[in-house]
Amino acid sequence: MVEYVVITDTSCLILLDNIQALHILQSVYNHIITTAEVAAEFKKPLPEWVQVMPVRNTQLITIYSLQVDMGEASAIALAQEVPDALLIVDDFKGRRLASQLNIKFTGTLGVLIAAKQQNKIPSLRPYFELIKSTNFRIDPLLLERILKDLEN
Repeated sequence: MVEYVVITDTSCLILLDNIQALHILQSVYNHIITTAEVAAEFKKPLPEWVQVMPVRNTQLITIYSLQVDMGEASAIALAQEVPDALLIVDDFKGRRLASQLNIKFTGTLGVLIAAKQQNKIPSLRPYFELIKSTNFRIDPLLLERILKDLEN
């Protein structure tokens, strides 16, 4: 289990919930936090192991929401306030903004890859097949390349 704080955006929660794999997030990372804005976008009760933390500098949310959606803006703002946090963000604009701000980030696929590398799951393939059945936009060739690199 990785020992740093993880801040998740809505897309990770929604996608993992849609494929009945939300528990993987907890198995890979021990301290998961998010914002009230992300919790509202998720539209379901969060698991008890996800801590909701307010962003102190709400002006950052306003500024970032000009570039990304409100959930991402709040998660990115919180990532700036929490030292050495890892941000989970999938959206290209969110990842670009996180990169510009020197915030360490991964995506939902990165969570699944970490789970495989830590032997929390035996194979990525069943999860990738489930992802393909959702509306999550990902290049199927990328999924196949990851499988080829990590499972052969």
